[in-house]
Amino acid sequence: MQISEKDRLRLRGLAQKHLEYACSPENEAILKKWELLAAGKRESPTVRLLFSNFTDEVILPRMQCEGEEARGLEGALLGRLVGRELFGDDTPLAPTFDMQRSESVSPFGLRPAITRSEHGKGFHIDPVINDLEEDLDKLRGGSFHVDAEKTRRRMEFASDIFGDILPVRLVQASLTGAITNPLVHLMGMENLYISMYDCPDALHEVMDMATSLFEAYYDYLEKEALLLPTFGVTPVNQESFAFNSELPADHVEKTTQVWGFLESQETTAVSPDTFGEFVFPYQDRLAKRYGLLSYGCCERVDAIWPDYLSKWTNLRKLSVSPFNNENLVGEYLRGSNVVYYSKPRAEYVTARGPMDEDALRKYFKGVFEAASGCLLEVAQREVGTIFGDFSRGRRYVEITKECIDAYWKP
Repeated sequence: MQISEKDRLRLRGLAQKHLEYACSPENEAILKKWELLAAGKRESPTVRLLFSNFTDEVILPRMQCEGEEARGLEGALLGRLVGRELFGDDTPLAPTFDMQRSESVSPFGLRPAITRSEHGKGFHIDPVINDLEEDLDKLRGGSFHVDAEKTRRRMEFASDIFGDILPVRLVQASLTGAITNPLVHLMGMENLYISMYDCPDALHEVMDMATSLFEAYYDYLEKEALLLPTFGVTPVNQESFAFNSELPADHVEKTTQVWGFLESQETTAVSPDTFGEFVFPYQDRLAKRYGLLSYGCCERVDAIWPDYLSKWTNLRKLSVSPFNNENLVGEYLRGSNVVYYSKPRAEYVTARGPMDEDALRKYFKGVFEAASGCLLEVAQREVGTIFGDFSRGRRYVEITKECIDAYWKP
């Protein structure tokens, strides 16, 4: 990997800025919020505006590096500073440059055919599995891969450039076990739902196939001593963090000592009983392999909480999207050790024209009253644009925090 002196100086400057933010009193206050939340204290909910769907507005325009490898590091550094520099939210920073291992898990032995929109975020699934019974064997052959050499090269490259300023640290994100998402990408939503009626035995075989692949991957991580602690400012899927007071922070040997993440938003339209038949038994096998669990993306969790999700004693974060009966979820989680991971509606910040602050406050009143008495973490996801207006994002965060102070009660 090569880098020009200009790019090197740019990256070193960003690393220095990252370190200064990480060591600032402001970041200390943010870390305290996360630590209190992890300790089960209902005092200071965290608020973040997540930009993963509009990096073209907050990352790309600010990039200056020219080399491909340098731009990768620059994008990562800029991304970690968005919460501090642009939005003033509660994104925590560590005094390290954290990198994850180069690895991949493919539960099925087939690649999807996806047609993506030239503009925007939309895509179309072209099913490569049309009849699950007939095409079942095509799904066999799932695999996982860990590239230690690539990981080493990436870490050495970053360390050589700015490691004396911002130490490079290898971290592990939460373990994952997504099954319905990659399956839908192979067969489409309609085919998946029809298979529940037409060929349930084949679908069970597919779900077991993928679950067994993930279990084998977890076994491999344990056998090869590749597991790393998941705590503090390390990632938990769905753009959260691993703050907790229950898992080891220094050394782990088993997957039951780290965070895991599960979801099945693709089955949100089926009945709770159908979820219980085709999804929960397989998720339950994986959930038992984790120390702590974060659950959910955009699906409804209110309908499947009583008979299914509530059974997991290691569950610590529950995604609450706008598709839920938020008052009902609040009743379920009130007083518990499960974080109400609120993902509010996005249109108040993405609608064209001036932001309707009155409408936003009215909406947040309902959300935060529903979450009162719960451990609360707010993450505004699914934002496609802020129209390049950083002040719009900062104002949105300010209003969110004001509404928590006004309407959320511990």
